[in-house]
Amino acid sequence: MSDFAARLTFADGKTLELRGPADITKETTEAIVNAANSSLLGGGGVDGAIHHAGGPSILQECRRIVTKMKTGALPAGKAVITTGGRLPAKYVIHTVGPVYGRGGRHEAETLASCYRASIQIADDHGIRSLAFPSISTGAFGYPVQEAAEIAVGAIAVALPPCAHVTHVRFVLFDIATREAYVRAAEELARQLPENSAIFYLQHQH
Repeated sequence: MSDFAARLTFADGKTLELRGPADITKETTEAIVNAANSSLLGGGGVDGAIHHAGGPSILQECRRIVTKMKTGALPAGKAVITTGGRLPAKYVIHTVGPVYGRGGRHEAETLASCYRASIQIADDHGIRSLAFPSISTGAFGYPVQEAAEIAVGAIAVALPPCAHVTHVRFVLFDIATREAYVRAAEELARQLPENSAIFYLQHQH
């Protein structure tokens, strides 16, 4: 890991960092984001790994949250926050991504909403740093390059106005996913107005 570094630094000094292959359950950011199922009761992939590493207190809080919801489920694009349990991170922000191919035109907006809602809830709780997985690109089938462009674009809009959040990190499962997010960040830096974001990549073999 030490030989790879990629980040987007915005004009106000806030940063979006890209890392991987890495395990989000070991992250030391104040909060990590869980790509959850709408039931919030744990599942496979990142969701299962976070519940397993964080212990039963996360599930207990998720159950309490779900029982208060009229539908008994968290809608796609929304986010809620719980304890981090035994995780190094103090909090887990749970968000539900869209299942690719089911949402029509609104899929991209729902996916972007996952990132915006997660950053908003972190900022509301005074959290300074949070780590995201690649939402919806596992079992939910979202094409990775498309998802990366949506994710990076959403964070570039949501992060600068934050009062508290200054650092966002993508913790990506494998090199192919990491490279897709790096390409998206590099492309975004080119499209943004001059001096509003600087892309940095150190990649030694």
